[in-house]
Amino acid sequence: MISCIAIDDEPLALKQVVSYVEKTPYLKLLNSFESAIDAITFLEENEVDLMFVDINMPDLSGMDFVKSLNNPPKVIFTTAYSEHAIDGFRVDAIDYLLKPIAYSDFLKAAEKAKSRIKTINEEAATVKRNDKFLFIKSEYKILRIQLSDIKYIEGMREYLRIHIENQKPIMTLMSMKKMETFLPEDSFMRVHRSYIVNLDKISTIERNRIIFDKDVYIPVSEQYKPAFQSYLDKNFLL
Repeated sequence: MISCIAIDDEPLALKQVVSYVEKTPYLKLLNSFESAIDAITFLEENEVDLMFVDINMPDLSGMDFVKSLNNPPKVIFTTAYSEHAIDGFRVDAIDYLLKPIAYSDFLKAAEKAKSRIKTINEEAATVKRNDKFLFIKSEYKILRIQLSDIKYIEGMREYLRIHIENQKPIMTLMSMKKMETFLPEDSFMRVHRSYIVNLDKISTIERNRIIFDKDVYIPVSEQYKPAFQSYLDKNFLL
């Protein structure tokens, strides 16, 4: 199943794309937006495989929106203006649909996306990911970090600050969602929109806050409290 979002400032055009997604068996619509700006936060919090994006939108055009994203999902552009086709392929768009969109054309584009995403997933599956360390880019360098040395990870919009024992934090351009997906679930947990913690480094919890050192208090938000409480319950000795 390919997870999708649709973005178009014209309600009728958006409704049409949504209906096409819903009638295509291998596509799953996660959300739809009338503004690209509204979609940014959703992408930070959710894993999306494919976006259907209108190019001509006020405030932030679809093209500028895609260019602004770090590691964006695959994209199929929709627009009423054919002159944007070349620009679309410059950002590695899978296809370009000219309005009004026929379902047959939509389906051809969706099939291209399905094939491309399948190839990417198969290539990723051939590389065995370890659970001991990771490599990240930071200030034009590639650094190796032992997962066991990470205390917690702090989200700062499009950047992450990785706090490591006995050394200065490391900054890297990456989303919280991507980092969360990479880290082993038995050792790391997201407890707040802006924080992922190493469960093995927790020593004190006070009033729904995890205390790291004497002056670092990480809140556990309502959204992530049930999962964190479940972890505590499983390891709590009465």
